[in-house]
Amino acid sequence: MGFGRAAGNGRQWFSWIHADDLAAAVLFILERPEISGPVNLCAPNPVRNRELAWVLGRVLRRPSFLRAPAFCVRLLLGEFGTVILKGQRVVPRRLLDAGFVFRHPTIKSALADILRKDKRRGIS
Repeated sequence: MGFGRAAGNGRQWFSWIHADDLAAAVLFILERPEISGPVNLCAPNPVRNRELAWVLGRVLRRPSFLRAPAFCVRLLLGEFGTVILKGQRVVPRRLLDAGFVFRHPTIKSALADILRKDKRRGIS
């Protein structure tokens, strides 16, 4: 219905990770005792909220022209709305430095894979 556009001004960073990469990263860490302490489990290419909305609309073949104003996001999501509107640009530096290779390093690759899997399961 066109409500998939960016939240707020759309410039906030959004870090994400494909479920397959998340599982592989956890196994990767467990197999390497030299990796200790906090590790960012996210893809190496965070995106701006507006880019996420645009790619999601393209992959799903849905229009995304109506932006969600910040006050609506806060009203609907309460305190969590602030997290979405501020965003964070997180990069998995320790994983990358240890040699982990992502199967889905870009949001387009990740969303396309999810859509392919859903189609195989008969979900549209």
